[in-house]
Amino acid sequence: MGLIPLLQGCVKLLALPIYALSFLGYWDPLCKRLFPYFISKFSKRYNRKLQREKELLFSNLEDFTGSSGQLSLLEIGAGSGANFQFYPPGCQVTCTDPNPNFHKYLQQSMAENRHLEFERFVVAPGEDLRQVADGSVDVVVCTLVLCSVASVPAVLKEVLRILRPGGAFYFMEHVAADRSSWGYFWQQIYDPTWKYLGDGCSLIRETWKDLENAMFSELKLQHINAPLHWTPTRPHILGYAVK
Repeated sequence: MGLIPLLQGCVKLLALPIYALSFLGYWDPLCKRLFPYFISKFSKRYNRKLQREKELLFSNLEDFTGSSGQLSLLEIGAGSGANFQFYPPGCQVTCTDPNPNFHKYLQQSMAENRHLEFERFVVAPGEDLRQVADGSVDVVVCTLVLCSVASVPAVLKEVLRILRPGGAFYFMEHVAADRSSWGYFWQQIYDPTWKYLGDGCSLIRETWKDLENAMFSELKLQHINAPLHWTPTRPHILGYAVK
């Protein structure tokens, strides 16, 4: 498979300025400042393309409302708040993200979604949500985030900790294509450079395996090809898992 390293090298050559900035220590802080702006724009296009899928995914959120009578929801990697429009009225929302530069974009989305009650914004990675109490939320949501976390199993462990018994974890993630496909071939070529462009985002994670291995009592998961043309992120999984 010497062709893949060769083509990876060609892509790296095209992205040489980014690698140079990274070597000098400038790229990561620059990316942390610019990435939220890019995501705020991309999320609007993504929502238009996958509106039907998101509406179906979140259609039964209220089924997991706890004994308080008000749905308590925590979103990991809330980003610019692209999912807010799909949450039911009166939902209590806590947002987390490791990048504090998303805060101003979250505030804009909060102002546009007055049907929700926003609790707080926690600056923390998904692997370490120690500021959130055990068994304290009805639902955890995570979309287009597990591709870039340091450890998917560690995130899922935290999800199970903060969910109440019977609570649910909702997910929508781009994943690796079938290993025998041309899509996976090109994902492997783009992946090393894609991680720089996407703030750590990996194209070749088989995230469904982590979900299957986590200690959920029930898992409803489906594979789809998202209507995102000319992009290596078309293969998706979506669904929910019950604690």
